[in-house]
Amino acid sequence: MIRLTELRLPLDHDDTALRAAIVTRLGIDDSALHDFTMARRGYDARKRGRIVLVYSVDCVVDDEASLLARHENTPSIMPSPDTQYVLPTASPGALRPVVIGAGPCGVMAALILAQAGLRPIVIERGKIVRERTIDTFALWRRSELTPESNVQFGEGGAGTFSDGKLYSGVSDPRHLGRKVMEEFVKAGAPEEILYVSKPHIGTFRLVSMVEHIRAEIEALGGEYRFGVRVDGLVTEGDPRRLTGLVLSDGTTLETDRAILAVGHSARDTFEMLRQAGVPMQAKPFSIGVRIEHPQSLIDCARFGDQGGHPLLGAADYKLVHHASNGRAVYSFCMCPGGTVVAATSEPNQVVTNGMSQYSRAERNANAGIVVDVSPERDYPDDVLAGVAFQRHWERAAFIAGGGDYKAPAQRVEDFLVGRPSTTLGDVVPSYKPGVTPTDLSLCLPDFAVQAIREALPAFERKLKGFSMGDAVLTGVETRTSSPIRLPRTAEGQSPGLIGLFPAGEGAGYAGGILSAGIDGIRAAEWVIGAHDTRQSIG
Repeated sequence: MIRLTELRLPLDHDDTALRAAIVTRLGIDDSALHDFTMARRGYDARKRGRIVLVYSVDCVVDDEASLLARHENTPSIMPSPDTQYVLPTASPGALRPVVIGAGPCGVMAALILAQAGLRPIVIERGKIVRERTIDTFALWRRSELTPESNVQFGEGGAGTFSDGKLYSGVSDPRHLGRKVMEEFVKAGAPEEILYVSKPHIGTFRLVSMVEHIRAEIEALGGEYRFGVRVDGLVTEGDPRRLTGLVLSDGTTLETDRAILAVGHSARDTFEMLRQAGVPMQAKPFSIGVRIEHPQSLIDCARFGDQGGHPLLGAADYKLVHHASNGRAVYSFCMCPGGTVVAATSEPNQVVTNGMSQYSRAERNANAGIVVDVSPERDYPDDVLAGVAFQRHWERAAFIAGGGDYKAPAQRVEDFLVGRPSTTLGDVVPSYKPGVTPTDLSLCLPDFAVQAIREALPAFERKLKGFSMGDAVLTGVETRTSSPIRLPRTAEGQSPGLIGLFPAGEGAGYAGGILSAGIDGIRAAEWVIGAHDTRQSIG
């Protein structure tokens, strides 16, 4: 097939316009175009109110070779890439591989291992996704936290209670993201995620998808063990090799290959790994707040009169400002038509995050407005000092919110002038179990307060209405990414422990559902490769 890119059409073009644009671009008769499929549909909204759709399509045509030769100097016409995933060949070993964590990384790793016939065992400290949802709602509705079953822990990982975004900026020359998307569609995701430029699923659809993927893994011989945490590693030899995992139920699971996909909030696991001598490094992350505006304001600011068009959906944004104090301030995990949610995994702390359903139909838009922090400047003393940094400000937010899991909140107008909020205005905060109007400088480092105060007016110049006085800031956002990185070799293993494969967001190699799923596939391939190498050595 031939791929055409940058086909630009009006937002309200008719059904025949795309085919006509293809034959015009290729310079062929309509009869020579036998079929075409949409590879990507995005939009160009740089001219507000004059938005155009931008397509990439794969075409079946007469005499493809001569047509490509004729257009060899046309960058937008090329052979279609081969995006089909080829499953690695594997042979069963004496011990089954283990996947630690059932988030996007762990689930995709386990699925590849299962499809390769290796019958993985998945260890998940939290509960199955339906039970986990009940526990999560208990925090949101009744301020009841279950430390092992919440937004961070349980089947599906933190991505389950998010916008379900499925786009990423990671380099993906092997099209592993396509494999992730195709498996999601098989599990019940809408087929449009295969071609829209900013695909998303939403929380409720993610729940059923996670269940479908679990059923496939189990049908292929895989096994899930819920409510069990890995509390220790069994090793032997020099260099050290993994021989087993000590579980929280008092048992030891023999294995010589374990994918560590625990997510960015498994703080007790990070401490266990340090005690076990697994190499790790402190890494940067960010801290800040969630901001909420009326979604209609964002739609108008981005799309003008075309806001609300069904092909555009609820508008999003991406903003960056480099503050005078040397800090970068940026929007993070923007959730159109969504809600701000309670995302703590530890008692007496407040953490915010954002989520949306597939419809993105809620009244408010929300996003993290966060400031970069780094080991060199902000927590230099210990490899896990970033965890202590997070906990300090999460505890401060808990206290500022009133000590009952309500979150501290402040109107933008008050925040900008350093005045505590006593009431809120027209923008009704969506955070449950509720917010307490206060002064957010009580639960943010001074450099973050300074940088955000400078950034909000700068964002106003890019997006009209962004610094509206009644927009609501809710704190704190601390779990933007893992505070550590677990180094790994070219074969995907920890340099200090053969057989341990750090992967995903918790290990510092992903930042969202899609990139985590991609890294899970890589980790599974490394496990299969390590197994094959071991077999060939004998």
